[in-house]
Amino acid sequence: MKNIKNIAISTLINEAEAVRNLAKLIDDDFENCVKEILNSKGRVIIAGIGKSAIIANKIVATLNSTGSPALFMHAADAIHGDLGMIQKDDIVICISKSGNTPEIKVLVPLIKRMKTKLVALVSNTSSYLAKQADFILNATIGEEACPNNLAPTTSTTAHLAMGDALAVCLLKMKNFGSEDFAKYHPGGALGKQLYLKVDDIYPNHELPIVKNDTSINEVIVEISTKRLGSAAVVNDSGALIGIITDGDLRRMLQNNTDLVNIVAKDVMSENPITVNKGDYATKALNVMQQNNIAQIIVIDENKVVGFVHLHDLLKEGIV
Repeated sequence: MKNIKNIAISTLINEAEAVRNLAKLIDDDFENCVKEILNSKGRVIIAGIGKSAIIANKIVATLNSTGSPALFMHAADAIHGDLGMIQKDDIVICISKSGNTPEIKVLVPLIKRMKTKLVALVSNTSSYLAKQADFILNATIGEEACPNNLAPTTSTTAHLAMGDALAVCLLKMKNFGSEDFAKYHPGGALGKQLYLKVDDIYPNHELPIVKNDTSINEVIVEISTKRLGSAAVVNDSGALIGIITDGDLRRMLQNNTDLVNIVAKDVMSENPITVNKGDYATKALNVMQQNNIAQIIVIDENKVVGFVHLHDLLKEGIV
């Protein structure tokens, strides 16, 4: 029991070193495999069995989410009908540590017969699978983290990392940007950070707005009824010139200011911080955090169109 921490540390070091060593194994075959996928009109079919099947599923998910259409094919099911999912221009990646499992030996000739490009993601480059492949993704390791050198641990980590390297190369070669990423991740906080814009939020609020010569009593009513804690101040042409917050009103009262002749321009803060209606909600959040404010005015060519409050971003899960 005293060795639990040491065992965990040893496992992590073993796997980290294996991944680090993969950098030395990135060769022309890896580069050519990436080019083949980029130039292909088909999809990437990734096959595996056992733990390799689980890794294959994860790589498929990563490829799909980064703009490279992919499907998982279980190596055992493939020889019982699932080979039908492979189409003319597809590329098949087979994942196997040994490259010599019985299912792989049955599957590979069938794939070759279909004249489909075959990629071997293996830890044994002398294996049957590697020798039959058009491209080899070399994920050779020293030993498993398992003390018996049997349970797939370090090898599956290496295969997963190699799959990530492949996916990142493809997305960069395709100039796959944040807007593209947002199309495939519309759900949850991550998706909202990528696609939610200011103009998706501000129309939910009434617009507290006053002119520069509006009496302070009317300003207070405007701020109170619109319930945003502030009001934008505009000139006669409708251009934004300032902002009044409930904090400004409190400070004015604390100073015992005579309210009889006070108008909006006497209380407002000039040059208020703004965002444009087409900006992303994350930009509004960053601006508010940098300036330590709870709401921000939304403009469209210097015309006030709305407000975004920090509570809006909390509600959307952006914060």
